Amino acid sequence: MTEKLELLEEHRVFDGTQRKYQHHSETLHCAMTFSLFLPNVEKFPNPSLIWWLSGLTCTDDNFTHKAGAQKKAAELGLALIMPDTSPRGETVADDADWDLGQGAGFYVNATQQPWDANYQMYDYIVTELTAIVRETLGLTGSESIMGHSMGGHGALVIGLRNPDRFHAISAFSPIVNPSDVPWGIKAFDAYLGADKQAWASWDASKLLASHDGKPVPILLDQGTADNFLHVQLQPENLIAPEGYPLKIRMQDGYDHSYYFIASFIDEHLEFHQKHL
Repeated sequence: MTEKLELLEEHRVFDGTQRKYQHHSETLHCAMTFSLFLPNVEKFPNPSLIWWLSGLTCTDDNFTHKAGAQKKAAELGLALIMPDTSPRGETVADDADWDLGQGAGFYVNATQQPWDANYQMYDYIVTELTAIVRETLGLTGSESIMGHSMGGHGALVIGLRNPDRFHAISAFSPIVNPSDVPWGIKAFDAYLGADKQAWASWDASKLLASHDGKPVPILLDQGTADNFLHVQLQPENLIAPEGYPLKIRMQDGYDHSYYFIASFIDEHLEFHQKHL
């Protein structure tokens, strides 16, 4: 696996290192990039790892460049990994609309043609990229997961489906019930087919409502000035069983942008570190 991993960039930042890698994905059948922040390895030889999943139209660069997370991560001794949001390339299926296809993988395993040939983002993150992180990069510490918008949906779904692996979940402006909002309906119908029963295992609102395993603490931040709040996001539909450690914070005046993420990212990292 080592020979398949190419280091594209490396930058010193806040007593840590920001890297960007490329590799050929056997799961997605295309070249993929991901970014990784490592704190000072002399101080933190086996850091805990937080996965960040980005939203529609984003790549692994958006969070790396805009969130301002490296300073706090360096202080807390946390590693951060940022995968891309979908398979990419000339041979990969795409759509003319920005909310489907490349840049809009929705972190599911597609079952419908032509998407099923490449769009296996869940398996890519949970299995293939995980193996690279552990076996090639040597990161074997405890893990948690977070994300934004479509990536918030992905973080919630992956975290809830793997409660014995991830110690905490957090999200900014997540799509919490994709089965019932336009973005999710469009993507799920394309990737998973018309049978809505097949959608339930990819819908955080349904996974949480029926969750009976190990509780994974969840922190959700949502801006009240978010243009997508009422039609696409609907955080009120994320309802946990009684006693479940879920905290939803409505942040007055904040929108859907990375200005919102940068405003509260330190608090999210502290939340994760507490549970890691």
